[in-house]
Amino acid sequence: MDYFFIGDPELVIAFRFVGIDGTSVKDAEEAVEVFLRITQSWDETAGVVRPDIGAESCRILILTEEVADWLGDRLIEWQLSDRYPLVVELPGILGRHSGRMTLVDSIREAIGIHV
Repeated sequence: MDYFFIGDPELVIAFRFVGIDGTSVKDAEEAVEVFLRITQSWDETAGVVRPDIGAESCRILILTEEVADWLGDRLIEWQLSDRYPLVVELPGILGRHSGRMTLVDSIREAIGIHV
């Protein structure tokens, strides 16, 4: 499996329709548990998933913004570690969290050009 999704139950179903497995979580504790199961299953030296952990193998981990907020600093540390799986954040079922920039806004701010 190349992708794995963590988020709302409705979105887990939607992602399964396109062939992406996932797990729904209802609170921060569950989110951290699933995140650790996935990220700690990687063997960095071999570049493969260790079967003894029993976690899903994925190269891209898709999270809702709410789950990303629940993971907090743990997620930031993982993203800065330059290891697999790569993390992608999406708005949840209720839409974008206030105060979050869109990808287009982030790119515009980075390059300083508004078209």
